[in-house]
Amino acid sequence: MTDPNTPPQDGPASPPPAGAPTPPPGQNPGGYAPPPPQQPYGQQPNGQQPYGQPGYGQPGYGQPQPGAALTPDQDKQWAMFAHLGGIVGFLPALIIWLVFKDRGPRTNVEGKEALNWQITFTIAMIVAYIVAGILAFIPFLGFIGGLLPFAVWVANIIFSILGAVRVNAGGSYRYPVTFRFIS
Repeated sequence: MTDPNTPPQDGPASPPPAGAPTPPPGQNPGGYAPPPPQQPYGQQPNGQQPYGQPGYGQPGYGQPQPGAALTPDQDKQWAMFAHLGGIVGFLPALIIWLVFKDRGPRTNVEGKEALNWQITFTIAMIVAYIVAGILAFIPFLGFIGGLLPFAVWVANIIFSILGAVRVNAGGSYRYPVTFRFIS
């Protein structure tokens, strides 16, 4: 009698005892099944890659590859967001340009333009507040000086919206008075 915990011995297999279930084809009577045939390195059946292996999470799995080029619609969308983000400050234009400048040509150009405008706008706001502070001490001009920062802020909102609309329509937008810090 053989111990069930002992691995099967090589050699001719003895027939199973009477009444014992027969093993499926391709299996030895001791329960040992040979491994399935191996695929070449890096390939799995049906083009699938196991988790943690090269190829896992590639575009075939519905996830964009990091650093992949933007589609034309995505490129136009991010270029529009670079202009529209100017309503809240220079950070949206900066982040969009830094993240997507190498992934889409339109986003690179329009993000640079929006960022240059936002830097120019920030400088203009600082100058407007300084001028407003000086004009506050002059009678009858203090009111005008108080409106100056507000006028610069309104101009930023108008230009940012115009840029977003023009880019979304398929064109390009150049701000009227902009220092080109980033070229």
